[in-house]
Amino acid sequence: MPADLPLTSADSMPEGRAVPALLVAAPASGQGKTTVTAALARLHARQGRVVRVFKTGPDFLDPTLLAAASGAPVDSIDLWMTGEADARARLAAAAQSADLILVEGVMGLHDGTPSSADVARLFGLPVLAVIQAGAMAQTFGALAYGLAHYGQPFRAMQVLANGVGTGRHADMLRGSLPPDIAWSGALPRDASAALPERHLGLFSADELPDLMTRLDRLADGLAELPVSQLPPPVAFGQPVSTPAPTRLLAGKTIAIARDDAFRFIYPANVETLSALGAQIAWFSPLRDAALPACDALWLPGGYPELHGTTLAANVAMLGALREAHAQGLPILAECGGMMALFDTLVDKDGVAHDMAGLLPGTVTMQRRLAAIGHQAVTLPGLPGDAIRGHTFHYSQTQSSLMPTAYAVSPRDGGQGEAIYRVGTLTASYVHLYFASNPQAIAALLGGPTA
Repeated sequence: MPADLPLTSADSMPEGRAVPALLVAAPASGQGKTTVTAALARLHARQGRVVRVFKTGPDFLDPTLLAAASGAPVDSIDLWMTGEADARARLAAAAQSADLILVEGVMGLHDGTPSSADVARLFGLPVLAVIQAGAMAQTFGALAYGLAHYGQPFRAMQVLANGVGTGRHADMLRGSLPPDIAWSGALPRDASAALPERHLGLFSADELPDLMTRLDRLADGLAELPVSQLPPPVAFGQPVSTPAPTRLLAGKTIAIARDDAFRFIYPANVETLSALGAQIAWFSPLRDAALPACDALWLPGGYPELHGTTLAANVAMLGALREAHAQGLPILAECGGMMALFDTLVDKDGVAHDMAGLLPGTVTMQRRLAAIGHQAVTLPGLPGDAIRGHTFHYSQTQSSLMPTAYAVSPRDGGQGEAIYRVGTLTASYVHLYFASNPQAIAALLGGPTA
């Protein structure tokens, strides 16, 4: 656990409203935990329950699916990036109205520092382990035993077998479990209900026109299993009344890019901008010919590499971005947003596309992951501590521009992503979590620094 991360046990917090809650985890990525979490959310939501879902770790795609399934926004819980206080406050607030709280884990249950297991222990959450069991028999029990007994104990552990072939197979898996691990049922293989993926993860909810049909099919598959029963209640503490940030962006309008190419936006980031007093104006770099009237721009991450032809063809928007920069509007560009501001973007097929040209050089898609992990960003003149965030990308840049600074990896203190500043433009591969330092975000977007 990082040295700057003091954790408070659930037992030491003042009791709030107790709500049935469950952390859905797995031994690794690709086991089906997003599918199962979404199916559980859909199952209970269509029974009339208020379901709130949270996603452990920095993620933009899974939350869109979980939000569609539950009918409510999905916030992130990351004990380093968002911090314990932020996570505790959001969970406590959700518990005031929810009938069920689900938390989807990240990677394997014990992977990372901090891990999904740390989240489960910190908040006293029982754990549902989803294990892809299609190619195993009694090893299922050994794997479940290891998940449950590695490190400090959990409040409770149950397991769901995924990808099971036959009833006899399910009986074999169930018989392999030790008595302290509950059997939650078996899901058969069902390719028609699977959630499709690509290089950055699952497709976003608005890219799947048949998503609700898939979710209903998945929910139907859980309806008769033990996992469909409500988990035990968890008390999340009293909601904390935290002082709102100074309205450093009062009277300012922040234009935010949002469309198929730019979609990686934490709900908490938009909440932070609103709490700072900003008005939000949405626009589409793919479809719009002009920017909305605004005082600053935020270009979040996404998939510009999948829409290079359309972006390059929208010369009016590229010109509007150049004009906004020339006029001195503050611009924050993250990952995909930064990619669209280089001279050239080369997609995965090797096709080069002309971009906005605010950053000299070329950004090129790679076949393999280029970087992943937490990042801390500190820039000269920004108030407060570092802004926390993460990086995850398949592209690499070649530029004559010298970075103003580098982000830092909290894992080992090593050099992280390059931070570029050209006039009022700040650009990097780092996806920032605005609530980790609202004052610094206000300064980046043109507000006063004090």
